[in-house]
Amino acid sequence: MTADRPNPTSQVAFAALMAIGSMTLVQLGAALAKPTLDSFGPLGTTWLRLAWAALLLAAITRPRILSYSRAQWRGAILLGAAMAGMTLCYFQAVIRIPLGLATAIEFLGPLGVAAFGMRRAWHAVWPVLALVGVVLLVHDGSAWTVDPVGAGFALAAGLGWAIYILLMKRVGQAFEGLQGLTMSLAVAALVATPWGLVENGGHIPLSVLGITIGLAILVPLLPYALEMMALRRMPTRAFGILMSAEPALGTLIGFVVLGQALSPAQLAGIALVVIASLGAVAGE
Repeated sequence: MTADRPNPTSQVAFAALMAIGSMTLVQLGAALAKPTLDSFGPLGTTWLRLAWAALLLAAITRPRILSYSRAQWRGAILLGAAMAGMTLCYFQAVIRIPLGLATAIEFLGPLGVAAFGMRRAWHAVWPVLALVGVVLLVHDGSAWTVDPVGAGFALAAGLGWAIYILLMKRVGQAFEGLQGLTMSLAVAALVATPWGLVENGGHIPLSVLGITIGLAILVPLLPYALEMMALRRMPTRAFGILMSAEPALGTLIGFVVLGQALSPAQLAGIALVVIASLGAVAGE
């Protein structure tokens, strides 16, 4: 009598639910963090979130630090640095521009990864479409409609996201369980430490410590864990198609939670970014 094998279709469906859950938690976590970001600062808040996430996950996974190879350490260090840069820049953007806009501009990172693998000339229409969408997001033809510094931080976060995508699956496969994520988060917390300390002079109110534990669970702990597990169960292409909906989800959550209404041109820009992302990933 043979043991039942997991149904590949059910595996992919479960992975899809994890990817959707990850997107929802990222956007909800960003929206709920807005008061803390405004009062304590984006760098300090991000640092504490990364530190709490690393500590909580280390307590669960109990990583065998001395057993890792040089290649494993290299992957974890590179992924951790990308996580830190992406998260620090993203929350610098969120305090300056609406959540949906920040997410849509950041999404140029994953789109760039997909565009790099394109094999046909006509596929270049997708990056062009995304560029038109971003222009609609930030400029009305005569003036900036959002803070250009915030848009710049979102673009830098997109670069970090592109690197994160390239490394996440590799690190997930190189380590057992979630140990690779644990070490990467520890590296990210260390990278973010000087930025967080400088922003607030090392003063951390007890209330902020308590709030950031909850925020750390929402972002980055649960989303990163869900993404790593999802990428083990589904093709990268399918994962990318699902994640293409994140700018629209960010717009919805920004409106419902923060009351951030966007202009018709900005909504059209987000739609173009989503369409371009879907087209680029589907055409890989």
